Amino acid sequence: MFRVRRNDTVMVTTGKDRGKKGKLLRLFPEAGKGLVEGLNLVKKHLKRSQANPQGAILSRESPLPLAKVQPVCPKCGRGVRVGFKRLQDGTKTRVCVRCREAF
Repeated sequence: MFRVRRNDTVMVTTGKDRGKKGKLLRLFPEAGKGLVEGLNLVKKHLKRSQANPQGAILSRESPLPLAKVQPVCPKCGRGVRVGFKRLQDGTKTRVCVRCREAF
């Protein structure tokens, strides 16, 4: 079980986007990276083609290391560390270390 999952709201802890929040769009577990919506933007240069006769420069997201993001607790509203807890029915769930709220 990972501490972040797809569609979680995460906060970046280091780098040029430090303190910004975004939605985790895609995970790359083998590389230990994730794609966050609207963060870690890089420029992508496109060659001329029939679709783009002038060529183009696009801004797109680049994967961030998962060690540099923290999930945002719905109750606290800020990036927090994650703990795990077993419920009565035997399932395992993530909990906020700060306020003990499950998410």
